[in-house]
Amino acid sequence: MTTPDRWTRTVREQLGLGRLLPLGGPRDGAWVAERAARDALLAAARNVPGVRPGRLRIALAAPQETSEPVVPAPPSALPPGALRVTADFAASAAEPLPASAARLRTALTEAATRRIGLTVTEVDLRATELLDAPPERQEAPEAGSEPGPVTVPEPGPGKAALDAPAGEGAADDTDEGRAAGAALTVPGVRELTRTLGRPVTITKRDPGQEAALPHRHVRVELAVDADRTTAEVARQVRAAVAESLPDHPTVAVLVTAID
Repeated sequence: MTTPDRWTRTVREQLGLGRLLPLGGPRDGAWVAERAARDALLAAARNVPGVRPGRLRIALAAPQETSEPVVPAPPSALPPGALRVTADFAASAAEPLPASAARLRTALTEAATRRIGLTVTEVDLRATELLDAPPERQEAPEAGSEPGPVTVPEPGPGKAALDAPAGEGAADDTDEGRAAGAALTVPGVRELTRTLGRPVTITKRDPGQEAALPHRHVRVELAVDADRTTAEVARQVRAAVAESLPDHPTVAVLVTAID
């Protein structure tokens, strides 16, 4: 691992994002922070009767069987491949444990695949406690308990405030501003975020590389609404951003929050 990648991983872990998980397949060019995906899965698990979810992790199911993404990935992001969800849970002793586990597995699978768009092929569950009484419905953790996204105010169609100095308007006359404005017009995009840096990062192809990038490359970091399929929102953002710039660059999307 290179020094920049090691630094990026350290900062990401300090911020609590966890792994950067592939969203969709190798042609989707999108990733989601493990924290965002985990919070969405735990929200679904809390609605399962008779179950109290605990620790939950998401990782590659078969690290040796991954694919190359069609666009450059964010630093140290996991490559596209099948994912495994591993979760602990406590369950009521009033019914057979396999029944509770089956309900929880179904809820986690549907939330991961349908609501988020993760390629989850395995859900491993471990019962850690039998409860004398059915657990009360758990509330989601209070906002602010973990580092959250920094909001980029939505100034209107085609504009995005990107590090504009005080007293100046949104940087809508730059390529970064055009890309941000295009992303904000996509239904389901709640805000742009700055967890790993700027909301929009544009890089150019290294002239010394042959088959690296045919055009410039854009990375967009954002938060999405929980009532839309995360992977579909990311696909629409990629298309909108590519169309917003005259050279139609390649685009990668990083989802840092699902709210």
